[in-house]
Amino acid sequence: MLLRTVASRPALAMRLTTAAAVNKNAIRTIMGKSMIARGLSTTPVGRSGNPPMSFPCIDRLETRQRDLLSGPEPTYEKVVTGYKVYNHKAPYALDYGGMLKSFDLAYETWGTLNADRSNAILIHTGLSGSSHAHSHPENLKPGWWEKFIGSGKAIDTDKFFVICTNVLGGCYGSTGPGSVDPETENRYATTFPLLSVNDMVRAQFLLLDSLNINKLYASVGASMGGMQALCAAALHSERVGRTISISACARSHPYSIALRFAQRQALMSDPNFNRGFYYDGVLPHVGMKLARSIATVTYRSGPEWELRFGRRRRAPDQPPMLCADFLIETYLDHQSESFCLNYDANSLLYVSKAMDMFDISHSVTERLRVQRANTENMLYANGNNASGVSNGTVCMNVNERPKSATGVSNVESNEQIVDDLVAGVKNAMQPTLVLGVQSDILFPVTQQKEIADILRKAGNKNVTYYELDAMYGHDTFLIDLVNVGGAIKGHLENSV
Repeated sequence: MLLRTVASRPALAMRLTTAAAVNKNAIRTIMGKSMIARGLSTTPVGRSGNPPMSFPCIDRLETRQRDLLSGPEPTYEKVVTGYKVYNHKAPYALDYGGMLKSFDLAYETWGTLNADRSNAILIHTGLSGSSHAHSHPENLKPGWWEKFIGSGKAIDTDKFFVICTNVLGGCYGSTGPGSVDPETENRYATTFPLLSVNDMVRAQFLLLDSLNINKLYASVGASMGGMQALCAAALHSERVGRTISISACARSHPYSIALRFAQRQALMSDPNFNRGFYYDGVLPHVGMKLARSIATVTYRSGPEWELRFGRRRRAPDQPPMLCADFLIETYLDHQSESFCLNYDANSLLYVSKAMDMFDISHSVTERLRVQRANTENMLYANGNNASGVSNGTVCMNVNERPKSATGVSNVESNEQIVDDLVAGVKNAMQPTLVLGVQSDILFPVTQQKEIADILRKAGNKNVTYYELDAMYGHDTFLIDLVNVGGAIKGHLENSV
């Protein structure tokens, strides 16, 4: 952007001459911008008696950027191995008007499906989760929920046939923005259609159809997985026996939407993002790192970090640094750096946006159903030809402006919102466990209480709500084996 704002050399000279007559400091400012635009150092020299600050963090980023010019390939394409793939060969219409000519869904299984195929449990993942929830002979690497799944564990593979997928839109074997579009033989990038959580869940039920599983014993998920579990219970109620929703919501709220928006803005501001078409160039490493730093802050809690890091510095005997100085800063730096090449940036955009748009309300669900039906009708009329089907856009067009009417509010009353939510879950009568964590700032416990409340108001007589006082924040579902695992096991194995 600076290259656009700095004029030609004659214009710049005139600007500098004018500035000299006004303020010498302005010259330094303009020259600094010019030097930045040309990639030159702007370290001050001359009269200052203070040495310039060192920026080892920026040095590392610059080195990493140079390394990325010649590789390495993104490791997310190799993160998960040993999964199976369900290939859906027919066109798949989506809630926001787009479609996929076909799609793949990566999945892994554990345990044995019984004779009447009634013991299947579907585990739904969070935003960046893969299908590898637990290790198995084809992939011995510990899974993301390793301690919760297995013989005698919270989800007992001696009793249940356990399935976990990588969601549609992901990058661990399922079709997503990084996949090759069969129509163009190029990666979709941001020509990939916008997705809803409902789209992800419907794809999972198509997988179940292919496995001849008519009804799940249980639908289980945390975070975005908890959204999917609620969606499965509400929209596929006749096919779900029990529901477990952990640290999730019935509709995304402004605070979590704002946090994910900040992540996407940080990512899209990376010059290498290139509007999503970065696969043949340098990956948006810096933007991904910033986005993950923001996310990591939301996943844990202040009390945990007080105990874990306090105000300790990496080198307390050294002067303060503007780069990572406190131990909490070095933790964020490490966590975000390790994530950069392990997840596709476009998948982060699409899946996080699907989270933002999630709302189980009847009016929203019905509107999406109608939009999808219109796409299906168009496909049918065109003989399953996708011509004329729009895949939408990730960003607002530069000429668009949000519609607003100053002084006029269309916001419903709280009573109307609750009634709409209740209508949205009117079919979700399964025994349901809802878990919340008091230290969770991303999905506060009020949101899990809302899930339990609307289910009860809809007539579900078998809703259990637990609120944990664990200090680990949103990530408690990954850590607290005793409380989270115990609650899951009890709900799955107790007679109803």
